[in-house]
Amino acid sequence: MSTKKKTTWQKVRKFLNDLHLWAGIGAGLVLFVVCLTGTIYTFHQEIDEAINSDRYYIQAPLSGQVMPIEKLVAAVEAVVEGGTPGSVSIPQDPKKAYAINVRVEGQRRGTNYLVNPYTGEVLGDTHTGASEFFMVMFRLHRWLMLDMAIGRPIVGWSTVIFVFLCLSGLVIWVPQKVKSWRQGLKIKWSANWKRINHDLHNTLGFYSVFLLLVMGLTGLYWSFDAYRDGLYSVLGVEKPQWGRRGNNAKEEEKKEYPASTLQLVDFLEAANQALPYEGDYRIELTSKEKNTLSISKTHTGFFVSSGRDQLTMDKYSNEIVKKEIFSEKPLNQQIAQSIRSIHTGEIFGTFTKILYFISCLIATSLPVTGTIIWINKLKKKRKRKSSKKIVKNNAEALIPA
Repeated sequence: MSTKKKTTWQKVRKFLNDLHLWAGIGAGLVLFVVCLTGTIYTFHQEIDEAINSDRYYIQAPLSGQVMPIEKLVAAVEAVVEGGTPGSVSIPQDPKKAYAINVRVEGQRRGTNYLVNPYTGEVLGDTHTGASEFFMVMFRLHRWLMLDMAIGRPIVGWSTVIFVFLCLSGLVIWVPQKVKSWRQGLKIKWSANWKRINHDLHNTLGFYSVFLLLVMGLTGLYWSFDAYRDGLYSVLGVEKPQWGRRGNNAKEEEKKEYPASTLQLVDFLEAANQALPYEGDYRIELTSKEKNTLSISKTHTGFFVSSGRDQLTMDKYSNEIVKKEIFSEKPLNQQIAQSIRSIHTGEIFGTFTKILYFISCLIATSLPVTGTIIWINKLKKKRKRKSSKKIVKNNAEALIPA
Protein backbone atom coordinates (compact mmCIF):
# COMPACT_ATOMS: atom_id res chain seq x y z
CA MET A 1 0.00 0.00 0.00
CA SER A 2 1.39 3.37 -1.01
CA THR A 3 1.94 6.08 1.57
CA LYS A 4 -0.76 8.22 -0.05
CA LYS A 5 -3.36 5.42 0.01
CA LYS A 6 -2.37 4.48 3.53
CA THR A 7 -2.81 8.06 4.68
CA THR A 8 -6.23 8.24 3.00
CA TRP A 9 -7.33 5.00 4.67
CA GLN A 10 -6.13 6.26 8.02
CA LYS A 11 -8.15 9.44 7.56
CA VAL A 12 -11.24 7.41 6.69
CA ARG A 13 -10.74 5.23 9.77
CA LYS A 14 -10.27 8.28 11.98
CA PHE A 15 -13.39 9.92 10.56
CA LEU A 16 -15.46 6.77 11.12
CA ASN A 17 -13.95 6.34 14.56
CA ASP A 18 -14.98 9.89 15.54
CA LEU A 19 -18.50 9.39 14.17
CA HIS A 20 -18.72 6.01 15.91
CA LEU A 21 -17.62 7.58 19.18
CA TRP A 22 -19.96 10.57 19.19
CA ALA A 23 -22.96 8.66 17.80
CA GLY A 24 -22.48 6.07 20.52
CA ILE A 25 -22.26 8.73 23.21
CA GLY A 26 -25.37 10.49 21.88
CA ALA A 27 -27.58 7.38 21.73
CA GLY A 28 -25.80 5.35 24.39
CA LEU A 29 -28.37 5.68 27.17
CA VAL A 30 -31.34 4.79 24.96
CA LEU A 31 -29.47 1.87 23.40
CA PHE A 32 -28.46 0.61 26.85
CA VAL A 33 -32.13 0.54 27.95
CA VAL A 34 -33.32 -1.03 24.68
CA CYS A 35 -30.62 -3.74 24.71
CA LEU A 36 -31.01 -4.49 28.42
CA THR A 37 -34.78 -4.88 28.17
CA GLY A 38 -34.38 -6.97 25.02
CA THR A 39 -31.99 -9.27 26.88
CA ILE A 40 -34.40 -9.67 29.79
CA TYR A 41 -37.38 -10.23 27.47
CA THR A 42 -35.73 -12.99 25.42
CA PHE A 43 -36.83 -15.86 27.69
CA HIS A 44 -39.93 -14.17 29.12
CA GLN A 45 -42.25 -17.09 28.35
CA GLU A 46 -39.95 -19.71 29.86
CA ILE A 47 -39.37 -17.63 33.01
CA ASP A 48 -43.09 -16.90 33.43
CA GLU A 49 -43.94 -20.58 33.10
CA ALA A 50 -41.25 -21.56 35.61
CA ILE A 51 -42.40 -19.00 38.20
CA ASN A 52 -46.08 -19.84 37.73
CA SER A 53 -45.69 -23.57 37.17
CA ASP A 54 -48.90 -24.27 39.13
CA ARG A 55 -50.84 -22.61 36.30
CA TYR A 56 -48.93 -23.78 33.29
CA TYR A 57 -48.10 -27.35 34.30
CA ILE A 58 -50.35 -30.19 35.45
CA GLN A 59 -50.05 -33.77 36.64
CA ALA A 60 -50.91 -36.02 33.70
CA PRO A 61 -52.80 -39.21 34.69
CA LEU A 62 -51.50 -42.63 33.68
CA SER A 63 -54.39 -43.06 31.26
CA GLY A 64 -53.49 -39.83 29.47
CA GLN A 65 -57.14 -39.42 28.55
CA VAL A 66 -58.09 -35.79 27.90
CA MET A 67 -61.59 -34.39 28.07
CA PRO A 68 -63.43 -33.31 24.91
CA ILE A 69 -62.24 -29.85 23.88
CA GLU A 70 -65.84 -28.61 23.76
CA LYS A 71 -66.20 -29.34 27.51
CA LEU A 72 -62.97 -27.48 28.26
CA VAL A 73 -64.24 -24.47 26.33
CA ALA A 74 -67.54 -24.64 28.20
CA ALA A 75 -65.67 -24.75 31.54
CA VAL A 76 -63.89 -21.51 30.67
CA GLU A 77 -67.11 -19.90 29.40
CA ALA A 78 -68.69 -20.64 32.78
CA VAL A 79 -65.90 -18.67 34.48
CA VAL A 80 -65.88 -15.72 32.07
CA GLU A 81 -69.26 -14.06 31.81
CA GLY A 82 -70.10 -12.65 28.42
CA GLY A 83 -66.87 -13.92 26.90
CA THR A 84 -66.52 -15.34 23.40
CA PRO A 85 -63.96 -18.17 22.98
CA GLY A 86 -61.76 -17.53 19.96
CA SER A 87 -59.07 -20.19 19.95
CA VAL A 88 -57.66 -23.23 21.76
CA SER A 89 -53.90 -23.79 22.06
CA ILE A 90 -52.93 -27.43 22.57
CA PRO A 91 -49.30 -28.05 23.61
CA GLN A 92 -47.45 -31.15 22.54
CA ASP A 93 -46.18 -31.62 26.12
CA PRO A 94 -48.81 -33.72 27.97
CA LYS A 95 -47.83 -32.02 31.26
CA LYS A 96 -48.79 -28.54 30.09
CA ALA A 97 -52.22 -26.90 30.39
CA TYR A 98 -54.35 -25.97 27.39
CA ALA A 99 -54.83 -22.25 26.73
CA ILE A 100 -58.25 -21.01 25.64
CA ASN A 101 -58.44 -17.43 24.41
CA VAL A 102 -61.63 -15.61 25.40
CA ARG A 103 -62.48 -12.13 24.31
CA VAL A 104 -65.04 -9.90 26.01
CA GLU A 105 -66.49 -6.75 24.52
CA GLY A 106 -63.90 -3.99 24.31
CA GLN A 107 -60.91 -6.36 24.24
CA ARG A 108 -58.69 -6.50 21.17
CA ARG A 109 -56.67 -9.64 21.78
CA GLY A 110 -58.61 -11.39 24.51
CA THR A 111 -57.32 -13.23 27.58
CA ASN A 112 -55.75 -16.69 27.64
CA TYR A 113 -57.24 -18.98 30.29
CA LEU A 114 -55.29 -22.06 31.32
CA VAL A 115 -57.27 -25.23 31.84
CA ASN A 116 -56.37 -28.76 32.93
CA PRO A 117 -57.29 -30.95 29.91
CA TYR A 118 -57.73 -34.03 32.13
CA THR A 119 -60.09 -32.57 34.75
CA GLY A 120 -61.51 -29.42 33.15
CA GLU A 121 -60.29 -27.27 36.04
CA VAL A 122 -59.63 -23.66 35.09
CA LEU A 123 -56.21 -22.88 36.58
CA GLY A 124 -56.28 -19.14 35.99
CA ASP A 125 -55.23 -16.82 33.21
CA THR A 126 -51.83 -15.78 31.87
CA HIS A 127 -51.92 -12.37 33.59
CA THR A 128 -49.34 -12.96 36.32
CA GLY A 129 -46.87 -10.83 38.24
CA ALA A 130 -44.12 -12.09 35.95
CA SER A 131 -46.12 -11.27 32.80
CA GLU A 132 -46.75 -7.74 34.10
CA PHE A 133 -43.01 -7.28 34.72
CA PHE A 134 -42.17 -8.49 31.23
CA MET A 135 -44.83 -6.21 29.76
CA VAL A 136 -43.01 -3.28 31.40
CA MET A 137 -39.78 -4.54 29.79
CA PHE A 138 -41.59 -4.75 26.46
CA ARG A 139 -42.89 -1.18 26.70
CA LEU A 140 -39.46 0.10 27.67
CA HIS A 141 -37.96 -1.79 24.75
CA ARG A 142 -40.45 -0.49 22.21
CA TRP A 143 -41.15 3.10 23.30
CA LEU A 144 -39.33 3.73 26.60
CA MET A 145 -42.64 3.77 28.54
CA LEU A 146 -43.39 7.15 26.94
CA ASP A 147 -46.34 8.09 24.80
CA MET A 148 -46.05 5.85 21.74
CA ALA A 149 -46.00 8.82 19.35
CA ILE A 150 -42.92 10.13 21.18
CA GLY A 151 -41.14 7.00 22.34
CA ARG A 152 -41.41 4.99 19.14
CA PRO A 153 -39.46 7.45 16.92
CA ILE A 154 -36.84 7.95 19.68
CA VAL A 155 -36.22 4.21 19.80
CA GLY A 156 -36.42 4.05 15.99
CA TRP A 157 -33.76 6.69 15.33
CA SER A 158 -31.60 5.25 18.11
CA THR A 159 -31.86 1.92 16.28
CA VAL A 160 -30.75 3.61 13.06
CA ILE A 161 -27.71 4.88 14.97
CA PHE A 162 -27.24 1.36 16.37
CA VAL A 163 -27.09 -0.08 12.84
CA PHE A 164 -24.53 2.58 11.89
CA LEU A 165 -22.48 1.75 15.00
CA CYS A 166 -22.45 -1.92 14.02
CA LEU A 167 -21.30 -1.20 10.46
CA SER A 168 -18.75 1.48 11.39
CA GLY A 169 -17.48 -0.66 14.27
CA LEU A 170 -16.91 -3.54 11.87
CA VAL A 171 -14.87 -1.28 9.55
CA ILE A 172 -12.87 0.14 12.48
CA TRP A 173 -12.23 -3.38 13.79
CA VAL A 174 -10.53 -4.51 10.55
CA PRO A 175 -6.79 -4.29 11.33
CA GLN A 176 -4.40 -2.47 9.02
CA LYS A 177 -1.92 -5.33 9.17
CA VAL A 178 -2.73 -8.99 8.51
CA LYS A 179 -0.64 -10.12 11.47
CA SER A 180 -2.88 -8.08 13.77
CA TRP A 181 -6.02 -10.10 12.95
CA ARG A 182 -5.51 -12.63 15.74
CA GLN A 183 -5.13 -9.79 18.21
CA GLY A 184 -8.61 -8.50 17.33
CA LEU A 185 -10.17 -11.93 17.88
CA LYS A 186 -9.22 -12.39 21.52
CA ILE A 187 -9.16 -10.54 24.82
CA LYS A 188 -5.78 -10.00 26.44
CA TRP A 189 -6.67 -10.74 30.05
CA SER A 190 -3.07 -10.23 31.22
CA ALA A 191 -3.10 -6.57 30.18
CA ASN A 192 -4.16 -3.57 32.30
CA TRP A 193 -7.83 -2.81 32.84
CA LYS A 194 -7.96 -0.16 30.12
CA ARG A 195 -6.72 -2.64 27.52
CA ILE A 196 -9.13 -5.31 28.78
CA ASN A 197 -12.04 -2.86 28.53
CA HIS A 198 -10.95 -1.94 24.99
CA ASP A 199 -10.75 -5.62 24.00
CA LEU A 200 -14.13 -6.35 25.55
CA HIS A 201 -15.66 -3.62 23.38
CA ASN A 202 -13.86 -4.54 20.16
CA THR A 203 -13.72 -8.33 20.35
CA LEU A 204 -17.14 -9.05 21.82
CA GLY A 205 -18.63 -6.46 19.48
CA PHE A 206 -17.10 -8.25 16.50
CA TYR A 207 -18.39 -11.68 17.51
CA SER A 208 -21.95 -10.40 17.99
CA VAL A 209 -22.12 -7.77 15.24
CA PHE A 210 -23.90 -9.89 12.62
CA LEU A 211 -26.75 -10.92 14.93
CA LEU A 212 -26.96 -7.37 16.26
CA LEU A 213 -27.34 -6.08 12.71
CA VAL A 214 -30.20 -8.53 12.16
CA MET A 215 -31.87 -7.35 15.38
CA GLY A 216 -31.44 -3.69 14.44
CA LEU A 217 -32.65 -4.01 10.85
CA THR A 218 -35.70 -6.03 11.84
CA GLY A 219 -36.41 -3.79 14.85
CA LEU A 220 -36.95 -0.83 12.51
CA TYR A 221 -39.99 -2.72 11.18
CA TRP A 222 -42.00 -1.54 14.22
CA SER A 223 -40.56 1.97 14.34
CA PHE A 224 -41.28 3.41 10.91
CA ASP A 225 -44.27 2.72 8.64
CA ALA A 226 -42.27 3.73 5.56
CA TYR A 227 -39.53 1.23 6.46
CA ARG A 228 -42.13 -1.54 6.91
CA ASP A 229 -43.72 -0.71 3.53
CA GLY A 230 -40.31 -0.64 1.88
CA LEU A 231 -39.37 -3.98 3.40
CA TYR A 232 -42.47 -5.66 1.97
CA SER A 233 -41.76 -4.00 -1.36
CA VAL A 234 -38.16 -5.28 -1.42
CA LEU A 235 -39.33 -8.78 -0.49
CA GLY A 236 -41.97 -8.61 -3.21
CA VAL A 237 -44.87 -9.62 -0.98
CA GLU A 238 -48.21 -8.00 -0.25
CA LYS A 239 -48.44 -6.02 2.96
CA PRO A 240 -50.80 -7.67 5.48
CA GLN A 241 -54.01 -5.74 6.09
CA TRP A 242 -54.45 -6.15 9.84
CA GLY A 243 -57.99 -5.71 11.03
CA ARG A 244 -59.29 -4.90 7.57
CA ARG A 245 -61.82 -6.85 5.53
CA GLY A 246 -62.69 -6.67 1.90
CA ASN A 247 -66.11 -6.41 0.31
CA ASN A 248 -66.37 -10.17 -0.08
CA ALA A 249 -65.83 -10.63 3.66
CA LYS A 250 -68.57 -8.12 4.40
CA GLU A 251 -70.97 -9.98 2.16
CA GLU A 252 -70.02 -13.25 3.82
CA GLU A 253 -70.76 -11.80 7.27
CA LYS A 254 -74.43 -11.44 6.34
CA LYS A 255 -74.72 -15.17 5.76
CA GLU A 256 -74.94 -17.54 8.71
CA TYR A 257 -73.99 -21.22 8.54
CA PRO A 258 -75.42 -23.95 10.75
CA ALA A 259 -73.29 -25.50 13.50
CA SER A 260 -71.12 -28.49 12.65
CA THR A 261 -71.97 -31.94 13.96
CA LEU A 262 -68.28 -32.91 14.08
CA GLN A 263 -66.20 -32.74 17.26
CA LEU A 264 -62.92 -30.75 17.43
CA VAL A 265 -61.04 -33.99 18.07
CA ASP A 266 -62.12 -35.13 14.59
CA PHE A 267 -60.36 -32.14 13.08
CA LEU A 268 -57.26 -32.83 15.18
CA GLU A 269 -57.11 -36.41 13.94
CA ALA A 270 -57.29 -35.21 10.35
CA ALA A 271 -54.63 -32.60 11.08
CA ASN A 272 -52.34 -35.25 12.59
CA GLN A 273 -52.56 -37.23 9.36
CA ALA A 274 -51.84 -34.16 7.23
CA LEU A 275 -49.05 -32.89 9.53
CA PRO A 276 -47.41 -36.04 10.98
CA TYR A 277 -44.85 -34.52 13.36
CA GLU A 278 -44.66 -33.46 17.00
CA GLY A 279 -45.80 -29.92 17.57
CA ASP A 280 -48.16 -27.47 19.25
CA TYR A 281 -51.64 -26.92 17.82
CA ARG A 282 -53.83 -23.84 17.72
CA ILE A 283 -57.47 -24.22 16.72
CA GLU A 284 -59.34 -21.10 15.64
CA LEU A 285 -62.89 -21.71 16.83
CA THR A 286 -65.24 -21.19 13.93
CA SER A 287 -68.13 -18.73 14.04
CA LYS A 288 -71.57 -18.78 12.43
CA GLU A 289 -70.27 -16.55 9.63
CA LYS A 290 -67.77 -19.16 8.47
CA ASN A 291 -68.09 -22.60 6.97
CA THR A 292 -64.43 -23.46 7.56
CA LEU A 293 -62.20 -24.08 10.56
CA SER A 294 -58.53 -23.13 10.80
CA ILE A 295 -55.84 -25.22 12.51
CA SER A 296 -52.16 -24.28 12.72
CA LYS A 297 -49.23 -26.34 13.96
CA THR A 298 -45.67 -25.42 14.93
CA HIS A 299 -42.69 -27.70 15.49
CA THR A 300 -41.36 -28.22 19.01
CA GLY A 301 -37.76 -28.94 19.98
CA PHE A 302 -34.39 -27.32 20.66
CA PHE A 303 -33.54 -26.52 17.03
CA VAL A 304 -36.71 -26.17 14.97
CA SER A 305 -38.18 -23.64 12.59
CA SER A 306 -40.70 -21.23 14.06
CA GLY A 307 -42.70 -21.33 10.84
CA ARG A 308 -46.34 -22.28 11.24
CA ASP A 309 -48.14 -24.80 9.03
CA GLN A 310 -51.77 -23.89 8.37
CA LEU A 311 -54.79 -26.04 7.50
CA THR A 312 -58.19 -24.71 6.46
CA MET A 313 -60.83 -27.40 6.88
CA ASP A 314 -64.48 -27.73 5.90
CA LYS A 315 -66.34 -27.75 9.20
CA TYR A 316 -68.99 -30.16 7.91
CA SER A 317 -67.02 -32.74 5.94
CA ASN A 318 -63.68 -32.49 7.83
CA GLU A 319 -61.88 -32.23 4.50
CA ILE A 320 -58.82 -30.03 4.01
CA VAL A 321 -59.78 -27.09 1.82
CA LYS A 322 -56.36 -25.42 1.91
CA LYS A 323 -52.95 -26.58 3.13
CA GLU A 324 -50.08 -24.14 3.65
CA ILE A 325 -46.73 -25.67 4.57
CA PHE A 326 -44.28 -23.01 5.73
CA SER A 327 -41.16 -24.79 4.41
CA GLU A 328 -42.70 -25.07 0.93
CA LYS A 329 -43.29 -21.34 0.58
CA PRO A 330 -40.88 -19.13 -1.42
CA LEU A 331 -38.01 -17.70 0.62
CA ASN A 332 -39.31 -14.12 0.39
CA GLN A 333 -42.64 -15.17 1.89
CA GLN A 334 -40.91 -17.13 4.65
CA ILE A 335 -38.85 -14.06 5.58
CA ALA A 336 -41.88 -11.74 5.46
CA GLN A 337 -43.84 -14.04 7.78
CA SER A 338 -40.89 -14.47 10.16
CA ILE A 339 -39.91 -10.84 10.85
CA ARG A 340 -40.95 -11.07 14.48
CA SER A 341 -39.27 -14.42 15.14
CA ILE A 342 -36.12 -13.23 13.34
CA HIS A 343 -36.05 -10.17 15.60
CA THR A 344 -36.71 -12.04 18.86
CA GLY A 345 -34.48 -15.03 18.12
CA GLU A 346 -37.30 -17.57 17.94
CA ILE A 347 -36.56 -18.30 14.28
CA PHE A 348 -34.84 -21.61 15.10
CA GLY A 349 -36.17 -22.33 18.54
CA THR A 350 -34.21 -22.36 21.77
CA PHE A 351 -30.90 -22.58 19.91
CA THR A 352 -31.17 -19.14 18.33
CA LYS A 353 -32.76 -17.65 21.46
CA ILE A 354 -29.61 -18.56 23.40
CA LEU A 355 -27.44 -16.94 20.71
CA TYR A 356 -29.63 -13.83 20.73
CA PHE A 357 -29.56 -13.63 24.53
CA ILE A 358 -25.74 -13.69 24.56
CA SER A 359 -25.49 -11.19 21.69
CA CYS A 360 -28.01 -8.83 23.28
CA LEU A 361 -26.18 -9.07 26.60
CA ILE A 362 -22.99 -8.07 24.79
CA ALA A 363 -24.87 -5.19 23.11
CA THR A 364 -25.93 -4.00 26.57
CA SER A 365 -22.27 -3.85 27.63
CA LEU A 366 -21.08 -1.95 24.54
CA PRO A 367 -22.39 1.52 25.57
CA VAL A 368 -20.69 1.01 28.96
CA THR A 369 -17.31 -0.11 27.63
CA GLY A 370 -17.51 2.48 24.85
CA THR A 371 -18.15 5.29 27.34
CA ILE A 372 -15.18 4.14 29.42
CA ILE A 373 -12.99 4.20 26.30
CA TRP A 374 -14.21 7.76 25.58
CA ILE A 375 -13.46 8.89 29.16
CA ASN A 376 -9.98 7.36 28.99
CA LYS A 377 -9.33 9.19 25.72
CA LEU A 378 -10.44 12.49 27.23
CA LYS A 379 -8.11 11.97 30.20
CA LYS A 380 -5.27 11.08 27.87
CA LYS A 381 -5.91 14.17 25.73
CA ARG A 382 -6.00 16.44 28.79
CA LYS A 383 -2.81 14.87 30.10
CA ARG A 384 -1.13 15.42 26.73
CA LYS A 385 -2.22 19.06 26.65
CA SER A 386 -1.01 19.55 30.21
CA SER A 387 2.38 18.02 29.34
CA LYS A 388 2.74 20.29 26.32
CA LYS A 389 1.86 23.30 28.44
CA ILE A 390 4.50 22.37 31.03
CA VAL A 391 7.13 21.89 28.31
CA LYS A 392 6.20 25.23 26.76
CA ASN A 393 6.40 27.01 30.12
CA ASN A 394 9.77 25.44 30.85
CA ALA A 395 11.06 26.45 27.44
CA GLU A 396 9.89 30.02 27.97
CA ALA A 397 11.55 30.08 31.39
CA LEU A 398 14.91 29.17 29.78
CA ILE A 399 14.75 32.09 27.36
CA PRO A 400 16.77 35.02 28.76
CA ALA A 401 14.74 38.14 29.49
